[in-house]
Amino acid sequence: MPIIKSAKKKLRKDIKRTKRNKSYINAYKKAIDRVKKSKTGSKKADLIKKAQAAIDKAIKRKVIHKNKGSRLKSLVARMSK
Repeated sequence: MPIIKSAKKKLRKDIKRTKRNKSYINAYKKAIDRVKKSKTGSKKADLIKKAQAAIDKAIKRKVIHKNKGSRLKSLVARMSK
């Protein structure tokens, strides 16, 4: 455990940020899983859009790297076929 006041504050901030980042990661992973499990049709197209939006949001928040985001979006797009 940190002793210095600034280190205590940094620990609090790190815990909050980690929790927030985890929520973005879980969001795009769940969205991709939903696309994998869905059948073909218009519902799948909606799920693909939502998955790509979740990935874009994670990229925008700098939770994942933009190249990884591009790979994931490509993976999701290939699932439409």
